[in-house]
Amino acid sequence: MAFTTDGYKRKICYYYDGDVGNYYYGQGHPMKPHRIRMTHNLLLNYGLYRKMEIYRPHKSSPEEMTKYHSDDYIKFLQQIRPGNTTDFNKEMQRFNVGEDCPVFDGLFEFCRISSGGSVAGAVKLNKQQADIAINWAGGLHHAKKSEASGFCYVNDIVLGILELLKYHQRVLYIDIDIHHGDGVEEAFYTTDRVMTVSFHKYGEYFPGTGDLRDIGAGKGKYYSLNFPLRDGIDDESYSMIFKPVITKVMEMYQPQAVVLQCGADSLSGDRLGCFNLSLKGHAQCVEFVKKFNLPVLLLGGGGYTIRNVARCWAYETSIALDCDIPNELPYNDYFEYFGPDFKLHIQPSNMQNQNTSDYLEKIKTRLFENLRMMPHAPGVQMQPIVDDGAPDDTEDTEDNEAKTADQRISIRASDKRVANENEYSDSEDEGEGGRRNNGTPRKKMRAGSPSDRMVIDEDCTTTAAAAATATAATAKNGAAEPPAAAEKEAETKTTKEEAVKNGDHEEPKVAAEVS
Repeated sequence: MAFTTDGYKRKICYYYDGDVGNYYYGQGHPMKPHRIRMTHNLLLNYGLYRKMEIYRPHKSSPEEMTKYHSDDYIKFLQQIRPGNTTDFNKEMQRFNVGEDCPVFDGLFEFCRISSGGSVAGAVKLNKQQADIAINWAGGLHHAKKSEASGFCYVNDIVLGILELLKYHQRVLYIDIDIHHGDGVEEAFYTTDRVMTVSFHKYGEYFPGTGDLRDIGAGKGKYYSLNFPLRDGIDDESYSMIFKPVITKVMEMYQPQAVVLQCGADSLSGDRLGCFNLSLKGHAQCVEFVKKFNLPVLLLGGGGYTIRNVARCWAYETSIALDCDIPNELPYNDYFEYFGPDFKLHIQPSNMQNQNTSDYLEKIKTRLFENLRMMPHAPGVQMQPIVDDGAPDDTEDTEDNEAKTADQRISIRASDKRVANENEYSDSEDEGEGGRRNNGTPRKKMRAGSPSDRMVIDEDCTTTAAAAATATAATAKNGAAEPPAAAEKEAETKTTKEEAVKNGDHEEPKVAAEVS
């Protein structure tokens, strides 16, 4: 448990599905869901699981996904498989699926897990059963209403925010990924119910959006804030802009809940990134947002040097818990990834910081001028609250548990059985200290990928205008329909007794239902 300044015990819940690390985008692709398993294993071996409630999230249904995404896009994601791509050539072009966003085994299940954790975390915050909800498998901020983009297929962030809007008048979204949070900004570009703030690299860089002059439209004018950055920003410069901007946003907008996307590709040494932040520089954003004592949904995002991603998110979990952890990494299932130093914290490089003090002050001044144009704390008309987007984990599901009790296996056993061997080979991002070098040839990403060049999103005019009301954002009629009743209870709390066996930290066996 973490504590606020007035001594109140902060309750933290954490969402993890043991299957998420098994999904594989393909050889040479920089996005590796395996990093989420590495993060989980690190925080288990640091003993952080004892201080928070661990849940397996329910998997989002297609009906829940279409609260934002279009019906035909979600239907396509359900149907597409590596074996039938030739039957969907037109649809793949239409929905931007195929190269940067490849078709892989279990694609839709991966989307269900990622979005399910974010929606379930939002429900926990709405019910005031948690103060901070963590889903490192979420944060896929590039996905559009009817289009995959930047390795993202379903925008779990938008779905989570829509859930928060059922109980909160105003939600603040903060994005510290090196890439602009274009999918989230686009979804809420015309509403004052959600304010989006993004700190990102801008200029000949994917996705090409996030200009200082992009401030929102209609009712949403001045409710989109973009801080364009140059290469090499370090901890000191980042702190110099993040803290005053967020302080002013909090003062003017007065949000009732915060969603913080913690993309780790803004760290020094990232395979696709060009910033120079240390773990402490990145995590200071989490620490600072926490001080406002608002409900926080903490999400993952980008991050392509996977050993550093695991370090970062394990460390930020400890920040959320107000728990100091040693720099010496504990032995874990993926210990060899963290060589040769086997330390938690990374050293920034000596790259030049191209963000001069004058440049940062100039941008900050412009943003403050935009904030002054914004009316204080916009309100919303009271409306009936629709059903939650995720099942309540307190429901009685003993019958379902009895059916699946004989099928339970530990996550560790499952990992060893189904993990894709290609995830354990050295990739370009691992360099020295990687697991091993087996000489596997790597395919280059296509020209025009996020790793190669800027791609201008031509569909930036598509916005979820319906998000301007409390229940807005269905793809059909602009009113949030109550989700279909859950087929069974799938979000479950892991008992601490199951998490430790014979004195060793094991990945906890996550029950299929609550006893």
